[in-house]
Amino acid sequence: MREATIDVGAIAANVARLRRLTGVEVIAVVKADGYGHGAVRSAVAALEGGATRLGVADVGEALALRRAGIEAPIMAWLHAPGEKFEEAVALGIELGISSYDQLLAAAAAGGERAAVVHLKVETGLGRNGLPPAEQHRVFAEAARLERIGRLRVVGIFSHLSNTSEADDRAALARFHEALVAAAARGLAPRLRHLAASHAAIALPEARFDAVRIGIAMYGLSPFADRTSADLGLRPAMTLRAAVAAVRRVPAGQGVSYGYQHRTSAETTLALVPLGYADGVPRGASGGGAVRIGGLVFPVAGRIAMDQFVVDVGDHPVAVGDPVTLFGDPERGLPAVEEWADSAGTINYEIVTRIGPRVPRRQVST
Repeated sequence: MREATIDVGAIAANVARLRRLTGVEVIAVVKADGYGHGAVRSAVAALEGGATRLGVADVGEALALRRAGIEAPIMAWLHAPGEKFEEAVALGIELGISSYDQLLAAAAAGGERAAVVHLKVETGLGRNGLPPAEQHRVFAEAARLERIGRLRVVGIFSHLSNTSEADDRAALARFHEALVAAAARGLAPRLRHLAASHAAIALPEARFDAVRIGIAMYGLSPFADRTSADLGLRPAMTLRAAVAAVRRVPAGQGVSYGYQHRTSAETTLALVPLGYADGVPRGASGGGAVRIGGLVFPVAGRIAMDQFVVDVGDHPVAVGDPVTLFGDPERGLPAVEEWADSAGTINYEIVTRIGPRVPRRQVST
């Protein structure tokens, strides 16, 4: 009735391409269940494509990967207040550190195994990360803890806003200042990483020793004016359903809640069993479109929790016919960006919010 196919071959190929392009290590970001693609399958595919590390938001996501048998280095960087790191350290999870308290907690969590940390510095995004006023104290304490074997500083990192080239270069300059300050306190981390997908492609100076690749590894473009094909990437997710009902209706027929759409002539309505509970954005009501039998048809009226309606006119459609919402445009499928534009959002959100009620079927091409 509904399905998302995940092409792990595309994920591996995308990672391999980005590694060749950047010439540095790739940290494959598989947070949020691999941007909706499945964290474990995405991690395996990324590692096959040449990624050397995995990145997730929180420790819970990292532990789930370990329990699934993933042995590669995994980094987690967003922590609850007062979070305990003992299990993470015991399983070799690398911790992103954004405060003095987190640093001390990481050092205290280690037993025979020293905590491995990446120090995050604030460079202008206004989120987590060590502010400039705190960096010297944290760097000095991290160096001391490293000397006595309580932890190992493997990385220093930050994140860019992708607002403009000027803004990103200003953040890059602040990152350089932080690196100088860290070196002055005796830190010499092997990995300096600043760029995510956008800057990894567009700002070579931000690549340093590693890049964190998220949306691009799933074959989607981080740019508004460049497509996946422009970047040599293949979208990995295709979202499909099957027509659940077909109804011939007269002119003036109201469709779905609120009758935001009324038919202008006699027409055929097809019911698609996907809705906002599955991640299809309600904001795309009246603007989204699907492909049925090689033709594109608009969503008629509001997208509901479990279903939406398309107006197919006089085109012959039968129950069970396949419906494609998005996939790889190079294979003749609608682009996920069409749904994002209709909903006033970005491609990241569309794929990430596809819910657990939609089965994932793994393929490799």
